[in-house]
Amino acid sequence: MQWDSTTKKFIVAVILAFIGYFGAGLYFDEVQSRLIGAVILLVTLWTNEALSLGVVSLLPIILFPSLEILTTAQTAVNYSKSIIFLFLGGFMIAIAVEKTGLHKVIANKLISIFPKSSRGVIFALAITSALLSSLLSNTTTALLLMPIALFLTDIKQLKIRLVLAIAYGASIGGIITPIGTPPNLILMGFLESNTLPSLAFFEWMTKTIPLAAIMLVIVSYTLSIGTGKLKLEYNVDKKSKLTNDQKKLKNILLILIAVLFMNSPIRPWYDGLGLSDAGILLGFGLAMIFPKVGFLEWDDTRKIPYEIIFLFGAGFSIATAFGSTKLAYEISQMLLALTQLSPLILILIVASLITFTTEVTSNTALISIALPIIYSLGINSNIDTNLILMVATICASYAFMLPIATPPNAIAMSSRVLTVKDMAKFGIVFNIAAILLTSFVAMILW
Repeated sequence: MQWDSTTKKFIVAVILAFIGYFGAGLYFDEVQSRLIGAVILLVTLWTNEALSLGVVSLLPIILFPSLEILTTAQTAVNYSKSIIFLFLGGFMIAIAVEKTGLHKVIANKLISIFPKSSRGVIFALAITSALLSSLLSNTTTALLLMPIALFLTDIKQLKIRLVLAIAYGASIGGIITPIGTPPNLILMGFLESNTLPSLAFFEWMTKTIPLAAIMLVIVSYTLSIGTGKLKLEYNVDKKSKLTNDQKKLKNILLILIAVLFMNSPIRPWYDGLGLSDAGILLGFGLAMIFPKVGFLEWDDTRKIPYEIIFLFGAGFSIATAFGSTKLAYEISQMLLALTQLSPLILILIVASLITFTTEVTSNTALISIALPIIYSLGINSNIDTNLILMVATICASYAFMLPIATPPNAIAMSSRVLTVKDMAKFGIVFNIAAILLTSFVAMILW
């Protein structure tokens, strides 16, 4: 009997899941072992693409109740988290930018600043993405910039590099300020709730800017390798003028950015507007369909990549299952054995564990679970607690292999120009670089 390659990939995923299940049974209870087997199945199917991304992302709604890990209601509720509506609004805005052609004008301005070569544009997109992400949400930044990458070239190999430059730049820049990405805010809240010394806004920046700058160079240069002969088809027109629709959308985007800035707390000096970023993005996204205000018809929303929304639901479901089955607690108890190791080795282990665990679940969900575990490690070892918490938080954003790891990764996948294999090929290199660099910067500068 001849099996096609897709069937073989599916069988491999099932076999690996059973191996993980039986192996986990040596250390964990029955339900926790089932969860580990299910996660291995999902990760393998995401990676080898035996099933489409959307199908795999919906499997937890079937798998978790069937395996008695979570009920259907407990699983399905994770597919309606607030960040999902942030994505919906962001995608609507991105579709409007593309429909009006505003991204072409932005591309004109952007490329005219940097060398008009493949390497120059990769650096331009990564740096721009990083700088915006340091002040805006990295999710918002990636959503707004992605149409530019898709417009600049029709060469698939180069388009993949440009898309990844924006996604990775957004993740890298997100660590620069406490407001750049949700894990940073979660850490600040954790420090405050546990009466630990908190970092002032600019104190945080002095710690993170050197790390982000080095990572930007590493990522941009690596992505540009082999692109020397790939030429951009797009010619820069420095005199390009905005149409009336483009001017109106530009003004709306400026208002959006201003509202997002005002909504960003800079503690202890400013608490922000107290609005939900998800509500702001969804509101502006829906405004794109309002008569006399927006630019879209409802049919335009068919372009929204709903499989990415399902992907995040799967990530939150996994995180919920880790807490519900107490698997996170069991892992934390095992990690206490590491407290006798030297500070550098302990930091490297924590950085590696967080980075690669983040690949299979939302970084926001993971860091919420991980910080109490890492805190226990810190107070039971001879290492500064704040330092190891900071390392864990940064590494939650520095996961580059799989689309589920961070919102920018998921947005890159939503472009539909790259596969999970494309992302994993570059991501594994950047994961290792991030682990080593973050660990050594922590020991030397922090």
